Amino acid sequence: MTLLAYYDWIINSLMALSFKERKKILKSANTLDLTPLKIYLEQKNDDGLITVIIPKFKNKIAVKLFSPRLKSDHFKIKLDKFGSAVWENINGKTKVEKIIKDVKKKFGDELEQEEERITKFIFQLYSQGFISFKELN
Repeated sequence: MTLLAYYDWIINSLMALSFKERKKILKSANTLDLTPLKIYLEQKNDDGLITVIIPKFKNKIAVKLFSPRLKSDHFKIKLDKFGSAVWENINGKTKVEKIIKDVKKKFGDELEQEEERITKFIFQLYSQGFISFKELN
C-alpha cells in the first residue's frame, strides 16, 4: 500500500461519522477513557524526538501535478520531548489515562499539571487532524 493510499484509507474510515456525530460522542465521553490513534506517520531522530510527517496534498491529481515540482511533498512537524513521549504512546490501544501515567512516570516532577497538559495536547492533535479517537469509528 502506498503512503497516499494509506492516508486515503485512514481519512475515509475516520470520516464515516458527521462532524455533529463526532462532537456529540466526544462531548459525552470521559476524556480519560478515550483511545487516540495516529493518522499520520512519524520519524524519530537520534535524540528520540518525533517528527510527524503530513502530506501537503491529499488529492491524487494534486499530488501528481505538484509533488514533482516541490522540494518536499510533506510538512514536517517537530515535537518536543513531552510531545514525543505522548505521540509514542498513541497506538490505538492505549487510553488517555494510561498515556498520562506513562508520561508522568517517564518525566516525574519535570512535568507539572500532567493531566491537564497532556489532555489539552491530545485535543490539539485531534483538532489539527493528526489523530482521531477509536470511539469515533
